[in-house]
Amino acid sequence: MSDKPILRYTASQRTNHWLVAILFFMAGLSGLALFHPSLFWLSQLFGGGPWTRILHPFMGLLMFVLFLGLVIRFWRANVFIANDRLWLKRVDRVIRNEEQGVPPIGKYNPGQKLLFWTLLACMLVLLFSGVVIWRAYFSQYFGIGSIRLAVVLHALAAFVLVLSIIVHIYAGIWIKGSVGAMLHGWVSRAWARKHHELWYREVTRGETSTAEPPKKG
Repeated sequence: MSDKPILRYTASQRTNHWLVAILFFMAGLSGLALFHPSLFWLSQLFGGGPWTRILHPFMGLLMFVLFLGLVIRFWRANVFIANDRLWLKRVDRVIRNEEQGVPPIGKYNPGQKLLFWTLLACMLVLLFSGVVIWRAYFSQYFGIGSIRLAVVLHALAAFVLVLSIIVHIYAGIWIKGSVGAMLHGWVSRAWARKHHELWYREVTRGETSTAEPPKKG
């Protein structure tokens, strides 16, 4: 059997992911600076209060547009299948790294799929609520009640988004090989078989891939 690594993410997909990640941290820090006076010192990272207020919505909008790129690329792989329900029932075995008896899954496990759709929902809430409270362009078209509701929804969605990203980072570090896949794009066959057997069968069927792993040395 070939021991050639398997391409999990292309350079374009990895670039898309890291651009979203960078914008998430920038939008998050600028948002925290505007959220509470005790955190206003973070605005110095963006040139002060006025620039933070100007840049924050544009960074958020760009983050959403780039995130849509990930949605377009990966939404099909995040559709739930029959095995996902059984996987969730036996997730305790996965946590203990005892995956015997756990049904095979596709490119993403159910936890990753739940995270994907949660991120999309949060992004949509942030987008629409952000438009309502964007004073420079749109807030004059909405009543004070709508603006207050939008502020609350914006904060709640941001809170859930931050928690979700923390889970995402922790899971990526916990499952060895996940971070490497998003850095250089390749995973070992053993890793693919263990964690995503259905995806492994799909990508190795017929061994028709012409992609070559990067040369070492």
